Amino acid sequence: MRIWDPDRECMARDKLEALQFENLRTTLERAYRNVPCYQKKFLEAGVSAKNLQHLSDLSLFPFTTKEDLRLNYPYGMFAVPLREVVRIHSSSGTTGKPTVVGYTRNDLNNWTELVARMMTAAGVTADDIVHIAFGYGLFTGAFGLHYGAERIGASVIPISSGNTEKQIMIMQDYQSSALVCTPSYALTIADHLDRMGLGADSLKLRVGLFGAEPWSEEMRREIETRLGILATDNFGLSEVMGPGVAGECEYKCGMHIFEDHFIPEIIDPETCEVLPPGSMGELVLTTLTKEAFPMIRYRTRDITRLHYDTCRCGRTLVRMEKTCGRSDDMLIVKGVNVFPTQIEEVLFQVEGCEPHYQLVLDRDGHMDTLEVQVEVNETIFFDEMKKQREFVSMVEKRLAATLGLRARVKLVEPSSIPRHEGKAKRVIDRRKS
Repeated sequence: MRIWDPDRECMARDKLEALQFENLRTTLERAYRNVPCYQKKFLEAGVSAKNLQHLSDLSLFPFTTKEDLRLNYPYGMFAVPLREVVRIHSSSGTTGKPTVVGYTRNDLNNWTELVARMMTAAGVTADDIVHIAFGYGLFTGAFGLHYGAERIGASVIPISSGNTEKQIMIMQDYQSSALVCTPSYALTIADHLDRMGLGADSLKLRVGLFGAEPWSEEMRREIETRLGILATDNFGLSEVMGPGVAGECEYKCGMHIFEDHFIPEIIDPETCEVLPPGSMGELVLTTLTKEAFPMIRYRTRDITRLHYDTCRCGRTLVRMEKTCGRSDDMLIVKGVNVFPTQIEEVLFQVEGCEPHYQLVLDRDGHMDTLEVQVEVNETIFFDEMKKQREFVSMVEKRLAATLGLRARVKLVEPSSIPRHEGKAKRVIDRRKS
């Protein structure tokens, strides 16, 4: 088990917290001095860096939200002059103006180092050929992983997204050993292999690093089985840095957050109160080393839980569970909170269900309805009506037991649900129209 930076990744908790405190105070001072938005927020809350006597005092400071970034578009949140910014990225958001983030040369070096840590933890070495199927552009994903892989010494194939059959040809011919993309696109690759009459052994892949969308343990097993790889999760967001905020090691028991660069908190998304260790809630992140774009208590909207015990790999860094959804993407159906990943877990446990589904929310009069459209294999889809009804009833009962509400299940033909090169579009909410 290789560790890229053992001095930092295996640091004793008391030394880590001393380092965090020192860098946090510096970050608070810089944000107040150079970012008008933070100056205004701190004054309104009646706090300054002097109020930070212990790490727990971070809870005295106001949150930062995506709305703050939009209101200060494009460069209002930058803490350095534009001449010191050597890279500009923006979010992949689909509504309104994007959120713009900047990096100094030192920020880029830190980012590259953290991605190297993350990829090393996932098993990537200098001997690997890394196939990056994220889209290159303003999105941070591809570039962050590209330079991190190069820092390790791996060979990088910057193929970008799209044209799945060509991706497979390149993986075969160039002997790609590490796949980087969304988990849903990994399954799209597996589907194409099946249609081309090829098995996982037609590729040289051995590890996969998947992120940018929530995915379940059942989906992980599906990917590992169909592609014959070790599949690890990683976490990042453009507003905080990009990929490299956290990542799983080969034990796959949570994503190690690089706490020498970020302080994580878990809050109740409704009351905004900080929750005790082990609680499920919304992840809030504060950057400790970002020069161009410091983030103080940024509300990620991702729902997770933190574990502080030392991992078997030897890293002492806190681990975050797979995100089970987002507080703002959470579906409320008949007053019940529903995350798409809950439904995915059930479907992946049912033999005959394919790993592609879509959720359709609507209203019947004043009542919410939830329809789960799921692809099934041809044996079930073309089976006699009575057996189909029995299959649907079984799936509906399992969903009801998990969700606490009734969802209508609709079986659809294999390959009928649209495939996407990037993040899968799982939800159609007709209640909003």
